[in-house]
Amino acid sequence: MKLADNKATLSFSNGSPSIELPVYQGTVGPDVVDIRKLYGQTGMFTYDPGFLSTASCQSAITYIDGDKGELQYRGYPIEQLATNCDFLETCHLLLYGNLPDAAAKAQFSKRVTQHTMVNEQMQFFMRGFRRDAHPMAILTGLVGALSAFYHDSTDINNPEHRDVAAIRLIAKMPTLVAMAYRYSLGLPYMYPRNSLSYAGNFMHMMFASPCEDYVVNPVIERALDRIFVLHADHEQNASTSTVRLCGSSGTNPFAAIAAGVACLWGPAHGGANEACLNMLDEIQRTGGVAKVGQFMEQVKDKNSTVKLMGFGHRVYKNYDPRAKLMQETCKEVLAALGLENDPLFKLAMALEKIALEDDYFVQRKLYPNVDFYSGIVQRAIGVPVNMFTGVFALARTVGWIAQLNEMIGDPEYKIGRPRQLFTGAARRDVLPIAKR
Repeated sequence: MKLADNKATLSFSNGSPSIELPVYQGTVGPDVVDIRKLYGQTGMFTYDPGFLSTASCQSAITYIDGDKGELQYRGYPIEQLATNCDFLETCHLLLYGNLPDAAAKAQFSKRVTQHTMVNEQMQFFMRGFRRDAHPMAILTGLVGALSAFYHDSTDINNPEHRDVAAIRLIAKMPTLVAMAYRYSLGLPYMYPRNSLSYAGNFMHMMFASPCEDYVVNPVIERALDRIFVLHADHEQNASTSTVRLCGSSGTNPFAAIAAGVACLWGPAHGGANEACLNMLDEIQRTGGVAKVGQFMEQVKDKNSTVKLMGFGHRVYKNYDPRAKLMQETCKEVLAALGLENDPLFKLAMALEKIALEDDYFVQRKLYPNVDFYSGIVQRAIGVPVNMFTGVFALARTVGWIAQLNEMIGDPEYKIGRPRQLFTGAARRDVLPIAKR
């Protein structure tokens, strides 16, 4: 970052002297006012619930222009990456800052493939969970437990440890997600296959049977790979900020990523596509496409408790660029599986049509987001609804690691310590129990 030509002046109406604050410019996007010395100069903090107007760090990884509906990884538009690159190329880009050539891609893919197995004792760890436990509850425990198995890559301040931990996490997440799924059904775990692609291997571990050969459907393989690419990183969202805050204490990479998994579980974050599909199921149960208009009227009624899931976004005030790509993939998958007349897809299209034409939704910029279509795709593929967030965590792991590594390498990084506006009781004395 560089200093801007101008400075910000903060003045007070009570006669206190004004102070000047530096203004910094990024490569693109809004300038930022540097308030690091505010408390020292004024004795005051800023107040920003949810950090909606606060830049907590400087980052060179992901850029979002919410007004234009743009998403870039390391400067590359998401549309180009999703069309021309696979997930492991995208991982290389996020981790190391550049797209690999053929040789580098082969080497990176080989490193990941060599680490897809997990310690056999993880199977015994799994047995401690109930069979009906939510997969995200299991996944949070499994990822955190990796630090108990891989002691040689737990020093977050050692670049070599962080690099090995990064490869291990990217490689083992599909294995752990598939294990959580198979455990819930009482199915035997399927070992990774080194001959398969990253997405193909995940499909094999999820859906294969030891009783027969499993053939990877290339359309579904491509669709899963695109889901992974679209969800690989998304700037300083709740789970990424959680990973950074957790990692700022110096904890090991596995613990920091486990914290990200736990945060992602929330229905307002990674659980949104699960909530979206549940909404579509509910509409289908109560009348299907014929009831879409009535449902949307309930959404518009301020006295109603009905919520429209899968539309609108905290950052995007335009059409989510990932949603356009996911819609393409959705059509490809449904066509390949003979599900063009899938009732939930018809419902989704009817909802989208109203949202794009009705003034109520247009004025509020409630466009479909990536969760809207990714849930339909995963359901068609055979991924159960309660596994959707686990697939999201699998994809987002590389972004979390890239952000964590960037923070550790930033000479300005410190342990996170947000401030507060205290509104509790002022100082008071404890009375003897007989006088309380």
